[in-house]
Amino acid sequence: MAEQNNAVLPKGVVQKEFDKAIGKFRALLGEDNVLVKADQLAPYNKIMMPVENAAHAPSAALTATTVEQVQGVVKICNEHKIPIWTISTGRNYGYGSAAPVARGQVILDLKKMNRIINIDPVMCTALVEPGVTYGQLYDYIQEHDLPLMLSFSAPSAIAGPLGNTMDRGVGYTPYGEHFMMQCGMEVVLANGDIYRTGMGGVAGSNTWQIFKWGYGPTLDGMFTQANYGIATKMGFWLMPKPPVFKPFEVIFENEEDIVEIVDLLRPLRMSGTIPNSVVIANILWEAGSGNVRRSAYTREPGHTPEAILKQIQKDTGMGAWNLYAALYGTQEQVDVNWKIVSDVFKKHGKGRIVTQEEAGNTQPFKYRAELMSGVPNLQEFGLYNWRGGGGSMWFAPVSEARGSECRKQAALAKRILHKHGLDYVGEFIVAPRDMHHVIDVLFDRTNEEESRRADACFNELLDEFEKEGYAVYRVNTRFQERVARSYGPVKRDVEHAIKRALDPNNILAPGRSGIDLDSYKKA
Repeated sequence: MAEQNNAVLPKGVVQKEFDKAIGKFRALLGEDNVLVKADQLAPYNKIMMPVENAAHAPSAALTATTVEQVQGVVKICNEHKIPIWTISTGRNYGYGSAAPVARGQVILDLKKMNRIINIDPVMCTALVEPGVTYGQLYDYIQEHDLPLMLSFSAPSAIAGPLGNTMDRGVGYTPYGEHFMMQCGMEVVLANGDIYRTGMGGVAGSNTWQIFKWGYGPTLDGMFTQANYGIATKMGFWLMPKPPVFKPFEVIFENEEDIVEIVDLLRPLRMSGTIPNSVVIANILWEAGSGNVRRSAYTREPGHTPEAILKQIQKDTGMGAWNLYAALYGTQEQVDVNWKIVSDVFKKHGKGRIVTQEEAGNTQPFKYRAELMSGVPNLQEFGLYNWRGGGGSMWFAPVSEARGSECRKQAALAKRILHKHGLDYVGEFIVAPRDMHHVIDVLFDRTNEEESRRADACFNELLDEFEKEGYAVYRVNTRFQERVARSYGPVKRDVEHAIKRALDPNNILAPGRSGIDLDSYKKA
């Protein structure tokens, strides 16, 4: 009989059927690519949410190396009704990591599918497999001296473009809206068919990574944050490396300044004067990512008092809000735009401008500048050391790029977090019209009482923000069903109608974004 982790089985699957499937997976993938022992599965069960690891424990993990193997896996899953949870690099920290949304699902790990299939330095395009990391891409570009620049999330080196884009993540360059820069997907459907979006279905096409839309309905977005297929290739556009790059920071001393910061910034983003995704980080995001530890100031439980926040500002020179942006282009373009930008902030008078020459290699300016220039790093993992204890959940509501809205969201989040004895560690990522308000809910997972508070806090954040008309654009696996309800019943009916059509056996990541044929009931 196949050897497996007897303690965990997929929902609705009996041991005998599971063993048959495991035997077929081994025949297809080889012994070393079918993992069932507890020590083999441990890396797939490291979560940062306030629940026991067992709640998200996989029953097995499979590693595929070819598209044909992925097709074989879905065939076996259909035969035995085995649910699979697909990951690319499994580094989606803050949103659930590599663990499945539901206990017992089988992990399909695509990290070994890590070919950089093509990079065209003239058309500035790339085509990659799921396991390719940003660090790998960066090394390739450097080794081949290509005049190209990457855009990625933070921390970036160990994450990958396919996974980040499929979850609609963002970066910090002018190409920071990653899904907008995606061009052409290859997707294995639940029945094993291979679907290529855009121009990819045209035999002999050389425009798959050039023209996004193709003909008829454009379906790329349907596969993001969804469970309708398994992406096995993705194309995307790369930014030509500019001759001049000028990063800068503007430091603001008072929390109330957020209104003026955003309202000054919005016209500069809309006009393209500042072309990149701008970050406005609060003092605790800045301090944590800059290697400051809470224990250096206090070991008292509860949220960090305002007096300590002011002391950190005084000791480090950091602001209550810290704006990071950059200019790109020729020297003439950068000089003209720098005069416009610096005049705006100097006229305002509250912000202190810091250039790269003034900042040198100090953190967090150094890692922020690297992110804005396409150099991957892991510096932002420092946030997890602010409190320690290994607990982290990212709460990410969307806001208008309007100062009054940002002040309202920041105040609401801070009140709820402080009520539960937790810190407001937040930043706004600024597009021309919207803001991603990202809050890292940090807590000690080794402390059962604090974990309960963190869980209650996240629920209250969702509830109270929804009352004000706000919703998150991404969420960790514990709360995906809850967030799906925020978007209304008609959307959910449509999503499940698509699921029934494409995946009637419900084998692909049931529960992803709340899409699950077994549990969904029409209102």
